[in-house]
Formats: sequence, C-alpha cells, structure tokens
Amino acid sequence: MRNQEQRFLQTEFWADFKGRHGWKTFFFIFDGDNVSKVESFKEYKENEKCLSVLVRSFSLKIKKFSIAYIPMSPEFSSNEENLSQKFSNELESISKKIFKFLPKDTICIRFDPAIDFESLEEKNNFVANEKKFLKQRKTKKENFCIEKTATDIQPPDTVLLSLLESEEKILSEMKSKWRYNIRLAAKKGVEVKSYSAKDADFPSAFEEFFKLFMQTSERDGVQFHQKNYYLDLLNSSAETPNAPVVKLYLAKHGSDVLAGIITLFCQREAVYLYGASGNIKRNFMPAYLLQWNAICDAKKFGCPVYDFYGCPPEENKNHPMHGLFLFKTGFGGKLIHRPGSFDVVLKKNWYSFYKTAEKLRAWFYKSLKKKLAGR
Repeated sequence: MRNQEQRFLQTEFWADFKGRHGWKTFFFIFDGDNVSKVESFKEYKENEKCLSVLVRSFSLKIKKFSIAYIPMSPEFSSNEENLSQKFSNELESISKKIFKFLPKDTICIRFDPAIDFESLEEKNNFVANEKKFLKQRKTKKENFCIEKTATDIQPPDTVLLSLLESEEKILSEMKSKWRYNIRLAAKKGVEVKSYSAKDADFPSAFEEFFKLFMQTSERDGVQFHQKNYYLDLLNSSAETPNAPVVKLYLAKHGSDVLAGIITLFCQREAVYLYGASGNIKRNFMPAYLLQWNAICDAKKFGCPVYDFYGCPPEENKNHPMHGLFLFKTGFGGKLIHRPGSFDVVLKKNWYSFYKTAEKLRAWFYKSLKKKLAGR
C-alpha cells in the first residue's frame, strides 16, 4: 500500500487501463484498522493508505470463479526484523479486510509484494523460509491459507538504474562496449524519435512498431497482447490528466525501422515496458541507442530510477535469455530480486484446479511454444 508516488502498477491510471482489458478494478482506502471501498483514490487523505486490486473472472460450463490480484504491494524493506512473520501477517490482514468486498466466487487473492533483495541468495532464503513458515501455519488450520505460486505474474528479477547522477556519470558506469554501441549506432546514422499518442505522425509510427512486434513474436516465440492493448495504453496516457507518461520510441536508419520500445514515466520510476526489433541491420545496435534516449528522457522527467523490467536472475550461459541478461545489466544498473507471487487461498478446491491449469498454461507459453520457434 502506498500513499503518494505509487509504483505504476498501483496507480489508478493502470487499474483503469486494465479495467478495459478483462479486469474489474477495486480501490480501497485504509485508515488504521478500518477499510473502505471507494470509487477512486481522490477520496484518500494524507494519513490514509490506498490499494488497487484487480479482479478477473473465468467462466466454465460448470462453474464461474474469480481471482483477485494486487500488484507491487505491500512493500517491505528486505532488512526488516522478523520479515517472514510480518510478511505473512500483512498478507493475511489485508485479505481479511477486503475479501468481503470482492465477488463471492473469488478463489484467491494474489499478491506481488515489493521487496527488493540485492542478492539472489537473500531472495531464495526468504522464499524458502517463508514456504517453511507457511507450511507450519497450514498444520494449524489457519482460515486464510497462504501459498507461494509456481508461476509469477510480474518479473521477480530486474535491473534498476539510478538516475540521480549526471548523464556523463551514468555513461561512465556502463560497460565500455555499451558506450561504444550507443556511439556506434549514432555514427551509423541510426535516429531515434519518441512519439506521444497526440502526435500527428503517431498512427503510422505505431503501425511500424507493431510490425516489429510480429517479427519478434515469430522469431523468438514470444507471446504478446492484442494490438489494441498497446494502442489503448498509449492513447489513455495522452488523454488522461496527471497520468503517467507513456511514450513510443522508434529507431530508424533511412527508410528502415529497426527497433522500438514503449517506456512509462511517473514520479516514482521510469519503466521499460515493451520492446521489439526487426531482422535487418541488427549490427547497427539500435537497441542501445533506444535505451539511452529513454534513460535521458527519464532523467529530464525527474524519475529517480529506470527499471529495465525483467531479466534472468543471474548470469548463466545456458539460460535461454542469457543475451537479455547481458544487455540489461550492461547499462550499469543494480540487479535486484523480488520474491514473486503469493496467493491467499479463499476456496481450496477450486484453487487447486486453477493452480494446475496455470502450470499447464505456463508450460505451453514458456517452454513448448519457444521450442517450436527454435529457441
């Protein structure tokens, strides 16, 4: 739960956006032990905390059920004393306060808590200890059972680049090859332009970007949202007052569009959300210049940090995304690790069914589909 300067996933803007793409949005305000369901965060006061909850419903022939999802909340410091106990107590406390406001067929409340561990060992120890602690709680037949999920919604591992230093300092702390590639792209004549949905040339730029998405999906076996999802995100950012700024960046060389990214900027953070690249002139290093332009814009916006948003947890040449790890860590940021998703189970029987179905879906998209694409 956050008061001001929320992580983007806890903003009202993001909840409203997801509400147009299959989710129902709920907003809660906490005042001590009291909780109120409200229509928007405009009603919250300085001494209160607000929480955005997303609910998705599924309909089968024999049953309809829903899951609730709380992204990037609650927040904890990784060095808090008795973190495991505080963590589970907080998840249970929030769940007990809000579940009566949720649809009656809600089978679980899923949390993606924000705890930033600076080492993978710390994160793994926390998750292992938490699983052990939760297993002990299960034997006591707690009303609200908590489980670590087999799959995570938000990427648990990411790279955070501090933007508090000058551009020159940020450049100097990159790997030398990264500085070279940024300059090489510019020297080769690669040009980067950013677009807001209000720009006259935005529609044609977006069409070019989506073509790159299709090429990336076919080449790498990556699953993307429908076209309207990205278009709506960019349009709603441009049309909503005080919303996070969402920009589209394209890297071009002459008449060729080489790569593109979508980046979000808000007071708390800048976040690299989506990226795509073509199959030509990859040796012109357009991805490096794209990121550098977005990083410089984030500094101008006043963002304290640039989140590269997801990468493998450690350097491993055998990992299928090893190249992504090298690319994102090369910009000089700090690799951090979060514990991933946890479920507070409300209806055990249907939750077991959903958990099995979710594992099968993850296997299809993350393993089988990529193998079929030759990765």
